[in-house]
Amino acid sequence: MSITRRCVCPGSYDPVTLGHLDIIRRAAVLYDEVVVAVLHNPAKEGLFTPQERLQLIDAELADAGLSTVQALVFENRLLVDVCAEMGIGAIVKGLRGETDYSYELPMAVMNRRLSGVETLFLPGDPAYTEVSSSLMKEVARFGGDISGLVTPRVHEALRARCLP
Repeated sequence: MSITRRCVCPGSYDPVTLGHLDIIRRAAVLYDEVVVAVLHNPAKEGLFTPQERLQLIDAELADAGLSTVQALVFENRLLVDVCAEMGIGAIVKGLRGETDYSYELPMAVMNRRLSGVETLFLPGDPAYTEVSSSLMKEVARFGGDISGLVTPRVHEALRARCLP
């Protein structure tokens, strides 16, 4: 009997970047199924709605031919509860450097304590170490060039939303 290996790649994805897509692609090589969990906290106002984020991710996944990856929106829930409900035993997160590790490690330890779910850290591609959704939004607001850091589709969505 074969067991399907499933993982979740959580994030706000506001918007999805090439760094995110790199981690998702690599997770898809390691796992049979990947759930991209678009996490939404209504207390935080994002640039894109959760549905808009989902549409951008779905389009990028389709273009990349990642048929074993699905994106779903989750609101006001613990990630470990999502994992338990979906039968997922692993969380995959990308790390750009020491700051990310310091931020992510306590969450990984707590998630394991709460549910037994393991967290796998993948080092990010060095080409994207400076890439974050927040930084992409800020640069886009001032008309800076973010090509090569987000896909053309996301770049256009940012331009449409950020520039007058």
